[in-house]
Order: sequence, then C-alpha cells, then structure tokens
Amino acid sequence: MTGTLLDKTTTNLDELSINTIRFLAIDAVEKAKSGHPGLPMGAAPMAYVIWTKFLRHSPSNPKWFNRDRFVLSAGHGSMLLYALLHLTGYDLSLDDLKKFRQIHSKTPGHPENFATTGVEVTTGPLGTGLGNGIGLAIAESHLAARYNKPGHEIVDHTTYAIVSDGDLMEGVASEAASLGGHLGLGKVIYLYDDNHISIDGETELSFTEDRMKRFDAYGWHTQAVADGNDIAGIESAIHAARAVKDKPSIIAVRTIIGYGSPNKSNSHDIHGSALGPDELKATKLNLKWPLEPDFYIPEEAGAHFRSAVDAGQQAESEWNAKFDAYKAAFPAEAAELEGMIAGKLPEGWEKALPVYTSEDKPVATRVASGKTINAITAVLPSLIGGSADLAPSNNTYVKAFKDYQKDSPYGRNFHFGVREHGMGAIMNGIALHGGLKVYGGTFLIFMDYMKGAVRVAALSGAPVIYVFTHDSIGLGEDGPTHQPIEQIITLRATPQLTVLRPADAVETVGAWKVAVESQDPVALILTRQNLPIHPNSSIEKVALGGYTLVDAENPDLLLLATGSEVSLVVEAQAKLAEHGVKAKVVTLPSWELFDAQPQEYRDSVLNPGVKRVSVEAGSTFGWHRYVGLDGDVIGIDTYGASAPIKDVMKEFGFTTDNVVARALKVVGK
Repeated sequence: MTGTLLDKTTTNLDELSINTIRFLAIDAVEKAKSGHPGLPMGAAPMAYVIWTKFLRHSPSNPKWFNRDRFVLSAGHGSMLLYALLHLTGYDLSLDDLKKFRQIHSKTPGHPENFATTGVEVTTGPLGTGLGNGIGLAIAESHLAARYNKPGHEIVDHTTYAIVSDGDLMEGVASEAASLGGHLGLGKVIYLYDDNHISIDGETELSFTEDRMKRFDAYGWHTQAVADGNDIAGIESAIHAARAVKDKPSIIAVRTIIGYGSPNKSNSHDIHGSALGPDELKATKLNLKWPLEPDFYIPEEAGAHFRSAVDAGQQAESEWNAKFDAYKAAFPAEAAELEGMIAGKLPEGWEKALPVYTSEDKPVATRVASGKTINAITAVLPSLIGGSADLAPSNNTYVKAFKDYQKDSPYGRNFHFGVREHGMGAIMNGIALHGGLKVYGGTFLIFMDYMKGAVRVAALSGAPVIYVFTHDSIGLGEDGPTHQPIEQIITLRATPQLTVLRPADAVETVGAWKVAVESQDPVALILTRQNLPIHPNSSIEKVALGGYTLVDAENPDLLLLATGSEVSLVVEAQAKLAEHGVKAKVVTLPSWELFDAQPQEYRDSVLNPGVKRVSVEAGSTFGWHRYVGLDGDVIGIDTYGASAPIKDVMKEFGFTTDNVVARALKVVGK
C-alpha cells in the first residue's frame, strides 16, 4: 500500500483534506479506545467530494430549510460525520471530538439528531438511514410539488447518503429502496461504501448477489467507481446522478476499509476497534502524517473546509431573497408553508374535529379514526399519510386528495405497500425533514415488523403518528397469528412514545387531537369491532390519560379499562350494583399521559385505598402498577384462537359475568 493517493485524481489540498478527515476519526477512536475507524478511513474521499463539491448547507444555520440533507446510514462510522461537521464550521468543537463516545458528549457512538447539531436523522440499526433518506426525499418532492411555482422554485434540495454492505443486507433497506425506485425520487443520491468487509469477515461469507443489478431491478440509476480514492471519478459519477431526474441513484464505490493502515486495512480487524498505538504510528508514517499532535488539522485544510460557512451563508441569503419574492407573489402559499415549517397548527383547526354523542350508533374506533383523518386533513395542510397496503382496513385514506405517486407528488395519500419496516423508517425521514406531519397505518400485530423504526422514532423525537388497528383477540376469525397480545405493552414499554387506546369514537377524536399536537411519536390503538359511545366520554380528558367515566360516591371498587373493554366494565358496574357493590369506572386511554399528571389528579381518579380490577384484552404485564397486589388483572397471557368474536371473547373470559365474578371476589363477596 502506498502512502499517497493517485496523483491523477487529487491535488495536494485534496489529499491533505482527506487525510485530515481520516486522522481526526482515527485519533478520536484511539482516544476513546472504542469505535469504528475502518469506514472513515476508506470512505473519507467520497465524503470529502460530497461535502466540498456538492452539499448545499449552511453551518451557521443548520436548520436552513432548503439545505441539502446528508445521511450517514452506516452510523457506526460516525466519526466520519463528526469530523466533517467540525471541519466545515458546525457547533462541534475539537474538544467535542476528543470526547467521542463519552458520557453526555455531543459525539455519541452513532449519530443522533438530538445530540449533535447538523445530524439530520438518528441512524444506528443498519438500513435505518437508507430508509430515512427516502423519507427525506419524499418530503422534499411533496412540498416542491405543492408550493413551487414557475420561476419560484423555493423547495429544491437533494438527499445524499453513504450506505454500507450492512445497510444493503438489512431487509428494511430493500423495502425502502423498492418504494424509492417506484416513486422515481430523482433527488436521492447514495454512495455505497463497497469495501467487501463485515464484522465476521469478507462479505462473500453471506452476501454474494450483484447489488447493482438488484438496484437496477428496483428502478434505480446505478454506477460504479472502481477506486475509492479516485475523487475525480466519484465527482463525475455524482454529476451523472444529478442529471437523472426520474430515478434515485446509487454509486458503488470500491473502497478499502481502513485505508492507510499497513497491517489492518482490508480486514475485519479494523472494522470495530481502535488501531492501537503501534498501528496508529505506522499508519501516520504510511500516509506521511505528523506523529504529533493528535487531532492535527493543517491550517490549509482547515481554511478549505471552513469556506463552507461563507458559501452556506451566501446560498441561504440567495434563497431568502427568492423566498421574499415568492412571498410577494404568492402570500397565502408562503404563509401556509412558513407555518408548516415552524410546526404551527392553523388557528381553530380543532373545530374540524368530528362530533359524536351517545345517541349515535356504535362505531369501530378505526372507523371513527378514518372520519377524523378525513375531517382534519382538510384544515391541516401539513398532515399526510397512508398505510402498508391496508387503507380500506385502517381507514387511512383521505377521499378529498389524490395519491402521492411519481406523476402526482402533490398527492397526500401514500401507498407504502406491504412494507411495514420500510414505512416506519420512511416516516421518520418525512417527519424529521420538517414541514409535514405524517401518519402510517397497519394492523397492530404487524407493529412487530416495524418495531425497530418505532424505537428510533421515539429515541429521535420524530413526531410520527402510528394508526394500529385490529387491536386484540376481538379480531376473531383470523386467529392467533393476527391477534395481538404483547404488542400494546411492548409499545408502552418504549420510552418517549405515547400510546392511546380509546374507548369509543369520542375518545378516538380526542386521541387524534393529542397526536396532532404532540411533538413526540404517538401510537393509536384501534378496534375492528363496533363500540358503544359512552355518555361521559370526553375529547379533552383524553389528554389527561385517564379519567372517571362512571362515578360512584365512596366506591367499594374501581374498574379500570382501556379500549373495547371499557364498555365491558360499564356493563359490569351496573350488575355489581345489583350485588350491593358500588363500583367506579375509570377509562385509561394512555398510561403515559396519565402518569404525567400531578399526583393530586391521579389520586382523584384512582382513589387510594380502594381495591381495583383492570380489564384489557392483551397482556396483563404492567397492570399491577395501577391495580396493586390486592386487586385483580383480567387479561390474556396466552395466544388467541380462530373463531367469531363473541366466541373468542367468551373463551378468554372477556364477559360481563366473568368480570363481575372476579370483582366480587376482590371485594370479598
């Protein structure tokens, strides 16, 4: 291995700058004695080309709306991104780089949008960032189609990403790439770090298909660059990709993992561990880099990278002038878009919420949800969404608007196809792009397919809305493969995720109000079966997480329930009165929201000292936090069965008689 890059492809400044990226990454990993130096060493040239020759961004204003987006889907190589952010002038100091992977640092092991200025999305699990990038591009194309006018292209930016072998192996990447190709997202340009090495060894152990033919089949524009150090070749390939307007692009760049390391390059040994002092010294000598000091930034390279600050300010200033002209020509559209970018809801939007009363016929909460979506989308220009090929069942289709497709990107109905995990990753990208509020629907049981994306949404604060229908064994004949048991408690166990299981149509409207106003992800858990509407149900009280639905003076017992089982305990409350038991009914649509209320309010609802019975057609796990050891939890800790709903509910004890019998036992009667 030589100590210089190919003369025909670089200038001395290029080489100096690329090696600056490499050694900032190497030194940070070495200081932390933890991390992944191999990817930054091999991918530094392609990253350098993107960041210095193509990426339009403004380090002094990282949230400039019309910036290009960059995603490091291969998030384990995070020091590559941190080095670039520091060098180009973002609020990330050299001291921050020296605290790589340390507690409370701005440079965690994988990129996190909430921890580091300039990081667009949280990538960690491989394939996640690839899907996020598709979402970012969908948001750009949708907003451009709706708000750009002839001579006024105010939404016009590209999503770049670096993806790895591991990204392409994960199934979520296939789902997202398939949809991206179908949609013809021309402003997606991915550079594939094709280094042929994974943790176990050479990728030939398990990954032998022709990756570019695969992407050809997805409908992508594909290219290859044979030498990862050929920056002229990389630049030329990106120019060619930018010229393709009707397909996403991927460029396979054949790199050498750990480039520059005499003894560890092109080996899995350098994938996920520091070089060590001896190999670090050997690498610096090989690439003709000063042995001291660590974290060295040559003055010429530093100035070259920092030119991004002035260039970004100029690009932003030019865009601001364009937007001012747009605002003068199209004041209504400009005001609407500005409000969406700021995350503001139109004044009085909640007046569009449907109104239900106890005089109305029973209605499934999925149907009430669909009616709500159709009503509020008309007054919420930021609201868009769809489902994973289940719109008729999820009731997620908005009749007044067209479909989002390649030829109609202004449409507000998304068809994600049978791709739950891809849908989740794409939704995160749409949400974190800014300007849009996105929802996506599937059956609750299939949440398992997208749990990884749900978790990352919660971690990164992506304010997406999940519409999970067919919420229990009440699904009936489809049987245990489709009847969720542990899914609700799995969602409740996810930090920073609000879960809402409304009891009827009124609470469903309230749940949507919470979801629209939330700055964090929200999961709506909805029924297939019709439910009666309770006289005391409240849209406003849903935001409290729980409230008294049927009161009783000095109650002997509290009956707690969510969703479809609320009507069951209401019936049980009336029968218990015949036994001389005064029961109070509490509806708990959201544990998270209820637990966030002041203790005084929670005590007013749960009456400390009064015995309790909870009823929910799902796992009993977690309910004892509300019921205590002297109460009873009625649920289901086995799998369901295939039968009509009445038979299934009876089989598993969700009947008025069973609730009454167990309640009487709790109160000693």
